[in-house]
Amino acid sequence: MSRFLNAAYRDLEAYVPGEQPRDMQYIKLNTNESPYPPAPSVVDAVNRAEVEKLRLYSDPECTVLREKLAALYGVKKENVYLANGSDDILNFAFMALCDREHGAIFPEISYGFYQVFADLYGIPATRVPLCEDFSIDHREYCHRDGMIVIANPNAPTGMTLSLSQIEEILQTNPDQVVLIDEAYVDFGGQSCVPLIHRYPNLLVVQTFSKSRSMAGARLGFAIADAALIADLELIKYSTNPYNINRLTQIAGAATVDAEEYTRACCREIMATREYTVTELKKLGFRVLPSSANFIFAESDRIEGGELYRQLKARGVLVRHFDKPRISNFNRITIGTRSDMDALLCAVKEILGE
Repeated sequence: MSRFLNAAYRDLEAYVPGEQPRDMQYIKLNTNESPYPPAPSVVDAVNRAEVEKLRLYSDPECTVLREKLAALYGVKKENVYLANGSDDILNFAFMALCDREHGAIFPEISYGFYQVFADLYGIPATRVPLCEDFSIDHREYCHRDGMIVIANPNAPTGMTLSLSQIEEILQTNPDQVVLIDEAYVDFGGQSCVPLIHRYPNLLVVQTFSKSRSMAGARLGFAIADAALIADLELIKYSTNPYNINRLTQIAGAATVDAEEYTRACCREIMATREYTVTELKKLGFRVLPSSANFIFAESDRIEGGELYRQLKARGVLVRHFDKPRISNFNRITIGTRSDMDALLCAVKEILGE
């Protein structure tokens, strides 16, 4: 760290992305990427002619993509905001929609970037403990003073709140923004996008990284009341108007057009998830109920960190969090059936089955 860094950031604990080792060929089940490629039409759309247009700036309004997303979700273009990954939207939300007086409220065990953004902007954060079974008690988020941020399904647990529970949070916090992070909603969760028509304080955030197989393209979007979207646009045009490049916009539009391909991939992942859960339970694992493209599992036969290390030595990457309450768990991304069979084979070998 240099002496030039602003003193306000010197104690900042940055977010740690999932590891990307290059020392050997791994089965990557640690970063919640899709095991399937983008739709064939997406590959066709990003062609030589479009690459040659990279000399031109991208459309700052993302007109085509916004209109397609608006049609898909049954909203108006003014209700849609696009960004360079959903993390960008979370960043702007913490920057612009809460402050040091009101702060932010989110689960103690959830997506690690929430705390990072709170620290980055000097925002007081209230971290609400999960229930004993690792579920979120929605009543803990009613009548609060600050922006409420909930990943639904939650990460790393994969567990969900119902729409009625989210609606109760919205009803009891009419003067606070309620941000629902739906990065994993397409794998069995229920989106609260329809609620934006009744609750102007609701901000729904989604991504193309998971269900739409575009993690490397960096594309996220938010759906909300037009006034709330305008707030995000203000920040965008005050920082980086061209925040989504031309090729990503084209790939995103083609992906929306291939929605049935996306749904088919999601169905395949969900089926593989249930297969994996069943097989792990046969081996004595405790697996939390998941509506995401990952599962959260622990065994009383081997400590979580040791299982992670032994799997890595066998060429299988999973995500281990060395934190209180969850240190015995590993988060396992759902890959192809052959990926999961390789995982199960390695686990059986480790456990001496």
